[in-house]
Amino acid sequence: RRTRKTPPVCPRRDLGAMASFSPFSHFTLMCGLLGLSVWLQGCLSGDDGPEEGSTQESGECAPVILEPPIPGVLGGVDRPKIILGQDIDWPGYAYMGTPPESDFGTEGIGNDIAKGLPSVCDIDVEVTEVRWSDCWGDAVIGDGVATGELHGCMTYTHTFGARNRFCEFSAPILMDNKPAGILVRLDANGNPEVDGNSDLSGLKVVDVVGWAPTADTLALAENKCTKQRFQGYTIVQPTVNTGNANNDALKTLLDGDADAMWVYADQVKQYQCGPGVTANWDCDMWAGFGTNFSYIQTGLFGHAQAGTTLALSKKGSGLKEILDPCIERFLETKDYYDICVKHGFVNSCFPNEFFPSSGSSETLTWELPTDELTTKCEDGYCPCPAETSD
Repeated sequence: RRTRKTPPVCPRRDLGAMASFSPFSHFTLMCGLLGLSVWLQGCLSGDDGPEEGSTQESGECAPVILEPPIPGVLGGVDRPKIILGQDIDWPGYAYMGTPPESDFGTEGIGNDIAKGLPSVCDIDVEVTEVRWSDCWGDAVIGDGVATGELHGCMTYTHTFGARNRFCEFSAPILMDNKPAGILVRLDANGNPEVDGNSDLSGLKVVDVVGWAPTADTLALAENKCTKQRFQGYTIVQPTVNTGNANNDALKTLLDGDADAMWVYADQVKQYQCGPGVTANWDCDMWAGFGTNFSYIQTGLFGHAQAGTTLALSKKGSGLKEILDPCIERFLETKDYYDICVKHGFVNSCFPNEFFPSSGSSETLTWELPTDELTTKCEDGYCPCPAETSD
């Protein structure tokens, strides 16, 4: 049975006195009314006081701001209302669903986990489609996140370098499963035009703008054939604009405007087209894997502080403090396991009691360091060059 308590009485503003000030009386009155409405939202929420068991003491005002405010969006009333964005060009991570999965809505592991948080937390989450450039651009925060058009963007890797000067990250939803790699062109004989022993000195390396691994983290990577860091290269921007950053970088490489491409080691696999794939990239160009271009470096870790996160947000936004407790709880659920199965990330997800205990999983080709590869360039993954004797 509820115990009726005296509702808290919060201070009110003397609007008459405020309006008598000149020459800004009308402006001051409007400010006063706005302040009063916000105050009353938290303090005069009804005739009944707090219910038994509530942490709110009689005489206290309920908090008003539950999440970082977004212009033009009604905020949460009794729980945080979080708006997260994603693009739709990254299979498994962030894409557009088609029937029967969904009626062309946002889909992906980030989308599903975000929408699952209300099952473990007193929170509302909306997912909206944005362009990746609204989130993160060429070594700078995207306008959408910077200006508060949304709270954050999903499925960003918590890298070292520039991102940390502008952004904060939620807890990861996947392990550090995203090694980097280096793509180069193959010549007419199927040999790499730049081999795996190169430290890239004097070469032009094209960056996938807005994506991890970010351009600055190439300096942190170790050549797996020589065990030395890369140096003396020049980072160049794509020379074409197709509306897809990975497309732009690969075409720049194949056109000869760059000598190498710094990219996720599994990106080519993600961009292979087939049944059920809704592509906004050039399927024919990416099908040249192993014929026109191949990796000369794979399994390059060290560019990231943590794996794929649920949300990248503006530094100081406080979004991390709202989401992290919910993420921690959701990662312990069967729903999390089911989402990992759905999107093919079981080996990259954080195991909980619902995951099968089948021992260690097989390491995928692009996760292997180059000096451990048994593949050939025609497979898309060049091994380290054979040592030649004098």
